[in-house]
Amino acid sequence: MDHRTGLKKPLGQATRGTTGYNRLRRSDRWLVHSPRVRAALQSTADPLVVDLGYGALPITTLELASRLQTVRAQVRVIGLEIHPERVRTARQAATDGVEFALGGFELAGLTPVLVRAFNVLRQYPVTEVADAWAQLCARLAPGGLLIDGTCDELGRLCCWVLLDADGPVSLTMACDPFAIERPSDLAERLPKVLIHHNVAGQPVHTLLQAADRAWAAAAGHGVFGPRVRWRAMLAQLHGEGFPVDPPRRRLRDGVLTVPWAAVAPPT
Repeated sequence: MDHRTGLKKPLGQATRGTTGYNRLRRSDRWLVHSPRVRAALQSTADPLVVDLGYGALPITTLELASRLQTVRAQVRVIGLEIHPERVRTARQAATDGVEFALGGFELAGLTPVLVRAFNVLRQYPVTEVADAWAQLCARLAPGGLLIDGTCDELGRLCCWVLLDADGPVSLTMACDPFAIERPSDLAERLPKVLIHHNVAGQPVHTLLQAADRAWAAAAGHGVFGPRVRWRAMLAQLHGEGFPVDPPRRRLRDGVLTVPWAAVAPPT
C-alpha cells in the first residue's frame, strides 16, 4: 500500500517498458526552452516533476532531471511506475533530486507542477485517454502542466500534447530533420488521441498535408541543410494562415507547434 494514497494498487497498467539513452531528448529540449514550462517551474516553492511510466530502466528520468535542473536547480523529479520490480531497479540509481516510487494515474498522491507521460497512453485504448488526462490534470499543482507524448525507438520522431488544468493547450511535432523524407513521416508518432484522425477532412491531416507541400516548396533551401529547409517550411505555413509557433532560436530539431484548437478532432 502506498503511504501517500492509501491505494493497494496504482491506477493503470504496465507498459512495455522500452527505453534508451537520449530517447526523449527532443521533448526535454523543448521543455527546457518552453516559456510556459519555465514559468511553471519558477513560480512554485516546490518545483516537483513526475515522470510517469519511465519504463524498465530509469535512464530518461535521470536525463529529464539533469536538464530541468538547468532551468531551476531546486527541481525534484519523482519517477513513477506501477511495476514494483522496475521501481526496485530504479531506486539503485536514485541521485540528489531524483526519487522513484510506485504509482500510476493517481500520481501516488503527489501534486506536481509538471507531469511527463511519454509512450504511456499510446498503449491504451483511445476511449480511455480523456479519463486518463482528467485524472492526471486533477492532480496538478496550481498552474501545473502535463505532457502526453510518444516517440520512435531512437527518439528521432516525437509528438506530444501539452495540457493544463483546463485541457489540451498545444500539439508539438519534433524530429531530426536529417531523418525524414517529409513532415508527414511524423504521423506515425501522433499521440493516441490524434493518430486515428489522420484522415482526409480532419484538421491534423490538413496540417500535415500542408506541411508536406511547404516542405516540397522549400526544397531549394535544402542546399543549406534540412534545418534551414524546415524553418522555410514553417515560414510558408505561417504565411498560409496556419497558427504555427515561430522558432524563437536556432534549433537542431525540426519543431512544429500549433494550438490544440488547430488540430482538435471535431466533437
